[in-house]
Amino acid sequence: MQTHVTIIGAIYTALGAIGLLIATIAVVAIAGGGLISGDPQAIAITSTVSGFVGVLLLAPAVPFVIGGIGLLKGAPWARIVVLVLGCLCLLAIPFGTILGIYTILMLSKPEVAELLSRDDSLR
Repeated sequence: MQTHVTIIGAIYTALGAIGLLIATIAVVAIAGGGLISGDPQAIAITSTVSGFVGVLLLAPAVPFVIGGIGLLKGAPWARIVVLVLGCLCLLAIPFGTILGIYTILMLSKPEVAELLSRDDSLR
């Protein structure tokens, strides 16, 4: 079970990191487009749009990173966070569905809850 918890933690951390990278690139590209134009109105519009895009892309990425790192460190609360994220992943057909099913099947086992409740489990 420890191997499955580690794999799931690594996958969720990696997906969250990729989301953070995509959010950063999108914000820089959108805001940079306005800055390159030199037009004050374009700068104001692209800055506002990049802020909204940044928040929309960061919102799902941050819980993935937090939950994944928590699982890798063996935190009991991370199991619940990642189970919720796994349920949400079910909607992203086909790869998210596969990840969601794997996450739910593995993390809902009593052995995993017991493993993560130990003080020295994965730390």
